[in-house]
Amino acid sequence: MLILFPITTKAPAPERFAAEIPDTEKRRAGLDGRLRLWIVLDEYNQDEIGRSFYLEPQPPLGYFSRAFFLPLLQEFIRRRSETHAVHRRG
Repeated sequence: MLILFPITTKAPAPERFAAEIPDTEKRRAGLDGRLRLWIVLDEYNQDEIGRSFYLEPQPPLGYFSRAFFLPLLQEFIRRRSETHAVHRRG
């Protein structure tokens, strides 16, 4: 399963789970360093890798470092687990 998070130039509202992408990470990921960019983690798409319409046979632009992305991913997992627990109880 593949999880895709949007990247936007529009600053998310304060209550959103999002993080501004630092300049070093923009360079590493092959993104435009002149723009302010945010990755939004409370909105995502799930996709199957072998059946993905989002993935094209092109080389990747780049990647985020583990130091930047791992804490965000851990928080995403924690929040998703809490949300699923509430729905199971409800």
